[in-house]
Amino acid sequence: MTGILDGKVALVTGGASGIGRATAVAMAREGARMAVADRGEDSAAATVALINAAGGQAIAIGGDVTREADVAAMVARTVAAFGRLDCAFNNAGIAPGAVGPGGQRVHELSQDSFDRMLAVNLTGVFLCLKHEIAQMLAQGGGGAIVNTASIAGLIGLRTSSHYVAAKHGVVGLTKSAAMEYAPDGIRVNCVNPGYITTPMTKEAVETRGPEILAKVPMGRMGTPEEIAEAVVWMCSDKASFMTGAAQVVDGGYYAA
Repeated sequence: MTGILDGKVALVTGGASGIGRATAVAMAREGARMAVADRGEDSAAATVALINAAGGQAIAIGGDVTREADVAAMVARTVAAFGRLDCAFNNAGIAPGAVGPGGQRVHELSQDSFDRMLAVNLTGVFLCLKHEIAQMLAQGGGGAIVNTASIAGLIGLRTSSHYVAAKHGVVGLTKSAAMEYAPDGIRVNCVNPGYITTPMTKEAVETRGPEILAKVPMGRMGTPEEIAEAVVWMCSDKASFMTGAAQVVDGGYYAA
């Protein structure tokens, strides 16, 4: 029995852990040959080892999504290894705590913190889209791209304005790219996770766990694997009429 990504080649950024790792593993399970990228090739290699041990085919790539040369090299290495690029999951990102103290309101944020947040979480997605789409256009046959946004791309959150701004930008970028490349058969969507149990949410859960769960109608955190299943489906031909969508997977947080 073949998987829903059988015969496709996929690139995942931020693939060393969390949602990125779960999605790379799920894509491989569904038949995709995988390029797993993260800031360090060694960290991506652990995910690659899981895939290859299960009988899949994967390579590890190191690179910084804020540097265009690195992003171009990620795509080039994927094509050198597997001949083409059919699917991409632009997932690399950082949480507010990675760019400065938590709990800051707008007037307390430094410009460096704001700029760094946008560089990784928005410019990084733009650079990946740019080079992935260029490859898909050059090879022909269309393609499917999913960007990681967030429920923060659809609502406001106190003391996370830089993160919210970046994720709103990802949603807007996704919609515009979807419109531009629909005639070329390239679908572009984003996934908007709620609170998921990953290394990025560890601090928030430790400090505000009960407060967070009180706002989730399903009463629990999501798992990386639950996001992965949504991404795999959006990258597959089963989602052939879906483009420009911001797909919420959040246990009901946004609905409430």
